[in-house]
Amino acid sequence: MSELTLTVMRLGFLAVLWLFVIVAVQVIRSDLFGSKVSARGARRASATTAPAPAAGGRPAPPQQQTAATQAQPRQRRGAPTQLVVVQGSLAGTTVALQGQTITLGRAHDSTIVLDDDYASSRHARIYPDQTGQWTVEDLGSTNGTYLDRQRLTAPTPLQPGMPIRIGRTVIELRK
Repeated sequence: MSELTLTVMRLGFLAVLWLFVIVAVQVIRSDLFGSKVSARGARRASATTAPAPAAGGRPAPPQQQTAATQAQPRQRRGAPTQLVVVQGSLAGTTVALQGQTITLGRAHDSTIVLDDDYASSRHARIYPDQTGQWTVEDLGSTNGTYLDRQRLTAPTPLQPGMPIRIGRTVIELRK
């Protein structure tokens, strides 16, 4: 093997090694410090989800129920209808409860993106169980999820008005 080929292989290996180190540092940095939330992203998270109107400004006609929508439990009278952020950088944010799972964390694909140093990327989720009762579950976060000053260790049913604390952010179910 010629000296030139050996030198090129060494430089290529060195470049790949440095690329690996740079990517590893970026992953660790994003996990420790999170990602920046722009004002545009915060406005999007604060908007209440509502069905989009059809062409002409009229509401879209109701769609036929599929097996998936029929399997969802019906909301009981007096059941919570919204999730409200009451403390933290997103205070005032409201998310309508429509039977879907709500994820909380710093990840961009979370339903509520938390800009909080004490929140994990995938911190917690809130979902309806088979009876229609809303349940909160910690997803193995480092700093924990607290329900009314008690750290969650298992999925726990939620009552309206009970504070859910993730770092500096406090969230409540409301009617």
